[in-house]
Amino acid sequence: MSQSSAQKDQASQTVEGVLLDAVNLALHYEMASDDTVVVLGEDVATNGGVFRATVGLKDKFGFKRVMDTPLADALITGMAVGMASQGLKPVCEIQFMGFIFPAFEHLFCHAARLRNRTRGRMSCPMVLRAPYGGGIHAPEHHSESTEAIFAHVPGIRVVIPSSPARAYGLLLAAIRDPDPVVFLEPKRIYRAQSERVENDGVALPLDVCFTLRQGHDLTLISWGAMLTETLAAAEQLSQQGIEAEVIDLACIKPIDKSTILDSVEKTGRCVIVCEAAKSGSVAAEISAIIAEEGLTSLMAPVIRVSGHDTVMPLFKLEQQYMPSVDQVVIAANKVMEY
Repeated sequence: MSQSSAQKDQASQTVEGVLLDAVNLALHYEMASDDTVVVLGEDVATNGGVFRATVGLKDKFGFKRVMDTPLADALITGMAVGMASQGLKPVCEIQFMGFIFPAFEHLFCHAARLRNRTRGRMSCPMVLRAPYGGGIHAPEHHSESTEAIFAHVPGIRVVIPSSPARAYGLLLAAIRDPDPVVFLEPKRIYRAQSERVENDGVALPLDVCFTLRQGHDLTLISWGAMLTETLAAAEQLSQQGIEAEVIDLACIKPIDKSTILDSVEKTGRCVIVCEAAKSGSVAAEISAIIAEEGLTSLMAPVIRVSGHDTVMPLFKLEQQYMPSVDQVVIAANKVMEY
């Protein structure tokens, strides 16, 4: 079925849902629109995934397009690379980001290099989905935020949604992209926020930031689940008479430098908020971009509010690891002192 004819068959509807619902909607829409899209992973078919993101897909599209795999993350990714090289558009799921390391061989050595290796003759239109981040009282291997590892590898896009509507539009764009996309879903906000999602098949642009709040005193930059704390901090700062501009990075590789630099030029101050460990983080890359290309706009040093350079602790201490609203407010007040 062609995408245009399938879209005519799918009546656009507005759905009130959480981020998980939006992921499910996007998968349903794109699988109905494009019969080359397939889904594979551990428990994604019969059980609908550990978080139920793929519920209903097997019933609608059958086991040939929605496949349960063994507990073998290297196998899942290797199969996806092979499928993508032969005309399919696989969307593979790794149950938790902490289990993703066996997938590196195929993702880094083959998916990321296929276009370059074949001098453009082939591409690798695959999406690797994974729940990531802490905050749900899970063990440390279920709570990691290692997105910077993927951002360092040429040939891979890395996308992290922060709301249901953005999850829907960005996942559609990721599936339609001709190159590999790592799509990280912040599980702490899987069911935290409900909003209206237009199930119309309209993708959001990749490689751009989203400005969620206008301000003129300082720029707050974050992504994924930490936007919750960042927006709450912006509201507290507003009560102090400080108007913060809030930017959702959304695509952490490549980074939309122009939106960030334009905002810093306007405000002169910047605080970056992330859940990941500080050393070598995406926050460090953003700081470097601002230092190299926006230094003359700064009226204060860039401050990073992040997790710690240690293993994510067990759930009794995870709130001590993850940045809080108060920490963001304190950092913002510090840059305002300059």
